[in-house]
Amino acid sequence: MRFEKGHKAATRRHIVDIASKCIRRDGVAAASIGGIMSEAGLTKGAFSPHFESKEALVREAMASALADQQDRLGGDQQGGDLEALIRAYLKRFHLGNPAEGCPSAALLPEIARQPLRTRKAYEKGLRSYVSALAALLPITDTENSHRRATAVFGLMVGTLQLARAVPDAAYAEQILEGGIDAALHLARAPYPED
Repeated sequence: MRFEKGHKAATRRHIVDIASKCIRRDGVAAASIGGIMSEAGLTKGAFSPHFESKEALVREAMASALADQQDRLGGDQQGGDLEALIRAYLKRFHLGNPAEGCPSAALLPEIARQPLRTRKAYEKGLRSYVSALAALLPITDTENSHRRATAVFGLMVGTLQLARAVPDAAYAEQILEGGIDAALHLARAPYPED
């Protein structure tokens, strides 16, 4: 059977999109190739023409999720507004929808256990996101703004992870609100050298 030009690339993109959601929702270890391919509406045998291994798919799916997150950073939703970005990240929708959200909050413990190539791909995406976040901070020195942006993002990720871990919805909401306050305070605080 002949397919239209671009079919293979479109299929690969579809697999990556589905894998990205499955991995964030279920975790790297629990997301099986068979399950991902089934959710993509494909057979398990359709995997190998596109990817050499599960690790290769995980790496690409994670990079895609990080790129999507960075696109949202400058997108219409926040419009470059630091407070809006922090509030959008630490909101109830993100809390209950890891498959649609931040790969860091969903996967950090598993990313740390991945092979070096995967961790390097994560680091590349993280650095890019932190650079974009640093541009929103009121700190003029590039090195210091990157350090502060990393700390703000770490606080946001940790807050979301804590809020997801507790079953009490009211307590989870308190955790999110406290994280918003702390992230805004940290983001707006003058840097000692400024």
